[in-house]
Amino acid sequence: MNTLKRSIFSLTIVIYFLFSCKDHIAPQENSMTEKQITFNAKTHALDNNDNFSPDGRFLCYDTRYMVFNTNLANCKSIEKVEIATGKETVLWQPESISGENAAPGVAAVSYHPMENQVIFIHGPQLETIYERGYYDIRNRSGAIVSANGKGELSMADLRDVSTNEPTTPGAHRGGTHRHEYTRNGERIGFTYDDFLQQDYDRTIGYMEVNKNAPTGFSHYFAVLLKPAKKGESKPGEIEKAYGDSWVDSLGSKRAFIGKVRAENGVDYETSLFVAEIPDSVDITTAYSGDEDTYPEPPKGVKITRLTHTTNDEGIVRGSYSGKQIAYLSKDDKGIFQVFVIPVDGSDIAKSMEKRPRQVTYFTTDASYLRWHPSDQWIFSISNGKVYASYVGGSEGFGKSMLLTPNELDREALVVSPDGKMLAYNVDIPSSDTSRILDGKPHNEYKQIFIIELSDTFYGASK
Repeated sequence: MNTLKRSIFSLTIVIYFLFSCKDHIAPQENSMTEKQITFNAKTHALDNNDNFSPDGRFLCYDTRYMVFNTNLANCKSIEKVEIATGKETVLWQPESISGENAAPGVAAVSYHPMENQVIFIHGPQLETIYERGYYDIRNRSGAIVSANGKGELSMADLRDVSTNEPTTPGAHRGGTHRHEYTRNGERIGFTYDDFLQQDYDRTIGYMEVNKNAPTGFSHYFAVLLKPAKKGESKPGEIEKAYGDSWVDSLGSKRAFIGKVRAENGVDYETSLFVAEIPDSVDITTAYSGDEDTYPEPPKGVKITRLTHTTNDEGIVRGSYSGKQIAYLSKDDKGIFQVFVIPVDGSDIAKSMEKRPRQVTYFTTDASYLRWHPSDQWIFSISNGKVYASYVGGSEGFGKSMLLTPNELDREALVVSPDGKMLAYNVDIPSSDTSRILDGKPHNEYKQIFIIELSDTFYGASK
């Protein structure tokens, strides 16, 4: 029996318990033992990215919040830790400066799904500060470095902010952030902030390897949505796109939260959307813009609205099958809960099967959504605790099991590729070490904890 099948089997044997539980949340007796794997007095920030290596042996992280302040500009290095041994390895540590103005700024790292490399945000190298300025959300790109510790670096996307001619085709003019590979490794999604046209808010985009990519760079850049100018949108128009994630393994759909003008022309709504990228789309048909013109998406990209609410938020997550999307939205008590909706669904669909379904009924906000590879469970954090919620069928749907017993404040939840392990951050105080942030001493450091699902919570699959 292969690893995924064993994990699915292990998951399903606990369903009988959920069915017999009258409450939405199962008793705490089913919580399991967690293990701290990092101890050094420094930050190990997972940032809720794709932090597991393809073989599940390592976790990558960044070391933000170690000098001067909590601005990512002052983050110094990209690293990995071997889960079995706790051994930490620096993958990239450029020459840098710290302070209110800092550079280059490296953070928000994710593993490639199949290759031994990671991608992360990278600001201006020190020798380019005079020309580019210091780190900023509109002054960064995607960097790729080998995960073997040898520091083999390349830049994925060209940043071109020249104003005397149109932007280089396939380049951007600002900052890409929170880079995420598709599960087949062919495309990279991200949020984007433009430098030349700052009357526009954040949007989303993607890039892929292309022979027409700018010289010296591997990937061709394109936005997926040109937003309306801030404050100038008409009813139904999107002014900001964020919280994005791939829906399917091929990268044909990217879901996101859109800040959209309400029908009254005054208020705003935050709702769930999907950007569809059909096979026929040629990324080189995107317009990269010029000094006076914001970039345009490739021809054929379609934006579909799935919800019509004011309350959707967070990073949305597509299921492994690509058939469903999990997202956060407020319930009638104003608490953010986990919801799921078919990728072709709508909250105004005639068929109830196409409408959203509420999964969780927590008493405090849910956050950090993650699917299990079986698509039968969604993991989330509420009040610092990790929960598993069943979405594998009508019977037992929405029953949640508490996985962690104590009062630690957990964040940045991630799931291993085989679905057998969870990892997350906890701020742990040090009794003998501290540093100064924003002029005040701080002795807490983000450490990484794990839970091995198949051997503990879900019973033995032996």
